[in-house]
This record gives sequence, structure tokens and C-alpha cells, in this order.
Amino acid sequence: MTITINPKNKKESEKIKAILKAIEVDFVEDTLENDWWHELSDSEKHSIEMGLKDVEEGRVISHEEVMKSFGR
Repeated sequence: MTITINPKNKKESEKIKAILKAIEVDFVEDTLENDWWHELSDSEKHSIEMGLKDVEEGRVISHEEVMKSFGR
């Protein structure tokens, strides 16, 4: 099982690690340096950010609507 935790700051991160150690839960710490986001080009990041903005502003089309427009 994988659980991802995104602490807000270093202090919160340290508390979470202490809790996991106290209850004897093994964990692997993955830092932001290994985040796939950092491997994307600026163009790819920009495209993703534009898509997220479209979703936030309600500019979306359902899969069903797209399939209808292609006659499927």
C-alpha cells in the first residue's frame, strides 16, 4: 500500500515522521527533488497549468460530449 503525505512545512514533516516511527510503521521519504514535475519541460508545465486553470474556471467538456461530436 502507498500513502502520500504532503506536509506544509519541515516542522510538520518531522512530526509525521516521529509518529510513524513511534507506531513502528516503515516509510520511505521521497523528497521534492525526485518529483516528476521537475522532469517536465517548461512547455509541458505550462500546458498542465493552463488545463488546471480551465478546470477551475469551468471550461470543460465531458468525455460523453466529445464522443458525440465524433459520432461515437
